[in-house]
Amino acid sequence: MIVRTLLDTDLYKFTTSYAYIKLFPYAMGTFSFNDRNDTEYTEDFLNVLKTEINNLSQLKLTEEELEYMTRNCRFLPRVYWEWLSSFRFDPNKIDIHLNEAHHLHIEVTDFLYKVTMYEVPILAIVSEIKNRFFGNVADMNGILCKLAEKVELSNQHQLRFSEFGTRRRFSIDVQETVIKRLNETAQYCTGTSNCYFAMKYGMKMMGTHPHEWFMFHGAQFGYKHANYMALENWVNVYDGDLGIALSDTYTSGIFLSNLSRKQAKLFDGVRCDSGDEFEFIDKLVARYKELGIDATTKTIVFSNALDFTKALEIQEYCKNKIRCSFGIGTNLTNDTGFEPSNIVMKLTQCKMNVNQEWRECIKLSDDEGKHTGSPEEVQACLYELRLNRKQ
Repeated sequence: MIVRTLLDTDLYKFTTSYAYIKLFPYAMGTFSFNDRNDTEYTEDFLNVLKTEINNLSQLKLTEEELEYMTRNCRFLPRVYWEWLSSFRFDPNKIDIHLNEAHHLHIEVTDFLYKVTMYEVPILAIVSEIKNRFFGNVADMNGILCKLAEKVELSNQHQLRFSEFGTRRRFSIDVQETVIKRLNETAQYCTGTSNCYFAMKYGMKMMGTHPHEWFMFHGAQFGYKHANYMALENWVNVYDGDLGIALSDTYTSGIFLSNLSRKQAKLFDGVRCDSGDEFEFIDKLVARYKELGIDATTKTIVFSNALDFTKALEIQEYCKNKIRCSFGIGTNLTNDTGFEPSNIVMKLTQCKMNVNQEWRECIKLSDDEGKHTGSPEEVQACLYELRLNRKQ
């Protein structure tokens, strides 16, 4: 099995799942897979993939895992982990096939507090099986040599970073090798988003909330109010914990214009996941100043396909302006010399309850050409937000 435990996923999947349970327990959603490289897959690949996805149904939270998560996630109540002990992945909820062009189609529909759990394991499985079928073999010595250079740079420049590489890892073995070495040698590695490896190696679990939380709010309450309501509801659930706000679901410019003084003071900082990082630093610092807040007390977490060299450049630019840290994924867990999978699973539709009609979920990006959703709904969103940008 590629995924061997329910904890082999990112922390924010659990925090978002609980937020749905607490505020929107009847809401439903669909997650859809997208291979941005339009890879052509084979029937043999599909059969192996289906077998691995069927294996997910065997996973269940153990008593040891329940106790660990209860002790180490004070922001999530024990009752959530007790519920998770009864959760099982249901392969019958997953529609998976190849279309006529041999492109991979995967969709999962269920209550949002459950369907959100499928995203990361499915992506990790697809990425690992894809490497097998393309004959890619990881050179562990080469990976560790490159990792040593990254760690040296981090240690030398006090570059704080977390490992965020589960969903597009080369393999679970590569990810574990990297995390084990980071835990031994990286003085400024602040933790990992992967709960299983955090437990195994005594590291801190990292993460807050994903784009889907804002996309759900946009679909249900309107794009103008999405950022504000998503942050307000997050505070209603977590009361100030998990205080890094994601900024770019409907472009960072819209986020900053929506950001209230209360939210700016309450949240510890923001996450920058697309666009020009240096431009974003200037805009965020200016917004904090406009709101009468000392930006040097706040943090930006950068997570947009970073490598360590670029992270160091960003850190230098942040000096004396704002604190910074970095979530680095593919550059750690899939820096093998082979082209990493460019795959995602996004929330594509949702409804507040079974009686409501489905509403499309979309995402705008600070990177041109990376909006997700139908052209019609993207244009409707751009119009509502008075953004004169094309998909």
